[in-house]
Amino acid sequence: MRVAYLGPAGTFSEEAARAADRAAGAELMPETTIADAIEAVALGHADEAIVPIENSIEGSVAQTLDTLADRSDVTIVAEQVLPVSHFLVAARDLAEREIERVVSHPQPLGQCAHWLRAHTPAAELVAASSTADAVREVAASDAPWAAIGTRRAAELYGGTVLAEGIEDEAGNATRFVWVAPAGADVGSPAKTSIVFWGAGDDTPGWLVRCLSEFAFRGVNLTKIESRPLRGRLGHYRFFVDLDLGLDAPDAAEAVAALRGHCEGVRVLGTYPT
Repeated sequence: MRVAYLGPAGTFSEEAARAADRAAGAELMPETTIADAIEAVALGHADEAIVPIENSIEGSVAQTLDTLADRSDVTIVAEQVLPVSHFLVAARDLAEREIERVVSHPQPLGQCAHWLRAHTPAAELVAASSTADAVREVAASDAPWAAIGTRRAAELYGGTVLAEGIEDEAGNATRFVWVAPAGADVGSPAKTSIVFWGAGDDTPGWLVRCLSEFAFRGVNLTKIESRPLRGRLGHYRFFVDLDLGLDAPDAAEAVAALRGHCEGVRVLGTYPT
């Protein structure tokens, strides 16, 4: 099996893939962005992709949500939670007061924001495409820079670990989803992710009417989040997780009824937890 992930080697996405039984013996394929990893599945270049979708500190990963919402040729087939601990890495030993720039993916920069303000208050925060890219860039530089990434990335790219466990919450964890081509067999689903949007989303009570389809049938929602509906200012797409698979009649009926209120409803996946 070929598994695409946000690369290069040394990212938390790679750690999640390496920790998963479903990827045992798989060929791991690093991609430049989350969207590229998902597209690799859609184009048949990879059998599955593992992508981060939600963090316990920083919330949802916008690029994952938006990419999944825009594609009908892939589906979520599983989820996985990875405890996440961050390392501060530089090319050489540096005192915290010497660090002029901290580089990482936007999610870890947010997950370590309080620590960074306390320990490197003068440092410029710079976004990178991934944690491993940040470590690779910093490790190759003579500048007094640091990166937030994994211990494995520091080992791979010759970095020096300056501090560990710098996340703001000790229970920091990231939820990943496994993405496969649409129609893939998922076994016994226990959870469903959907996205829906207008018409009528600018009228009083529209969202309540949409959500009531689940409430009146006793379907528990474990998450609801809005993202801008691109090209239409003031309009949104709503991402919802149901605590049931679509093989459950109540869940299937609720999603079917939701279509009567909406311009669009897309099932992102119905899958085991």
